[in-house]
Amino acid sequence: MYTLGGVSLKRFCPLVLVLILAISVIVGCAQNGEEGEGEFNYPTKTIKYVVPFNPGGQSDLEARRQQKPLEEKLGVNVVIENKPGGGGAVGWSELVRKDPDGYYLTGMNIPHIILQPLARENAGYETDQVNPVALFQGTPIGLAVQPDSPYNTLDEFIEAAKAKPGQIIVGGSGTYSGHHITLMQLQDKTGAEFQYVPSQGAAPSLQSFLGGHVDALLANSNDLVQQEENMKILAIGSKERFESLPDVKTFMEQDIDMTASIDRGVAVPPETDKRIIEKLEKAFLEIAKDEEIRAQMKEEGFLPLAMGAEESKQYINEMKDKYSAILEKVQAEAK
Repeated sequence: MYTLGGVSLKRFCPLVLVLILAISVIVGCAQNGEEGEGEFNYPTKTIKYVVPFNPGGQSDLEARRQQKPLEEKLGVNVVIENKPGGGGAVGWSELVRKDPDGYYLTGMNIPHIILQPLARENAGYETDQVNPVALFQGTPIGLAVQPDSPYNTLDEFIEAAKAKPGQIIVGGSGTYSGHHITLMQLQDKTGAEFQYVPSQGAAPSLQSFLGGHVDALLANSNDLVQQEENMKILAIGSKERFESLPDVKTFMEQDIDMTASIDRGVAVPPETDKRIIEKLEKAFLEIAKDEEIRAQMKEEGFLPLAMGAEESKQYINEMKDKYSAILEKVQAEAK
């Protein structure tokens, strides 16, 4: 019989077995990437932040504004990648199929993520699969015409469209997007009929207008603010006068009962760990509430927002009810 310090090793066997089992469990957990409570370690590598539109648009501008402060707050590199197509649908279809590991984020737009699954049999994703982290930017949608247009008021524009149905061409970003649903509402509220020409994003849409390829443009507030001298803005979709365009009347002030805006945020794939969402949410909201950044956004014509994950989810559900009703009405009348 072997001894240790005069004590039989037989007495140590149960203790040794327990230690071996404990070490095995710890090693097994580490190999599976599991971590105990309080040991959560995210992120540890580069995060890809996808913008589902062309460079230069509102989503792209905000992502690039956030890039550096995100890297500082998260302690890892953040790579921005543009993936345009289908009014954002290409990017959101890919998002919902990615691993929920927190290293793949995609910008999200409301109402796009609501309208596309409602209007298309297979949009490639469902609204509920786009897992919100935060909403941080809004842009009321305005209607503008060329600077040499014969229309100086919204009334004149609407009456001209009624006199020649489908002949006035209105440009906008994407199909079943914020701009598209705004035109649907305008037609429904006034009885006028326009021809809609969608572009792959707000930047190409604006370029099409500035190049004289369309008669009118549905555009986001920041583009209207920056290009105010190159267009006549007939109406804005905010509830009240928009601070950055104080001389532009709302649709409601001109007896058309509608509002129109696009809200932007960021989302992760379905089934993403709550702790990952909380970490990202904290970083995005700190940036969204930064006074210097909010001042920049206002100066550029954006509406700063700061909604967390749960508030964003609730807001999306409310907007889903609103836009479902509008779309059903428009589609029923079109039959």
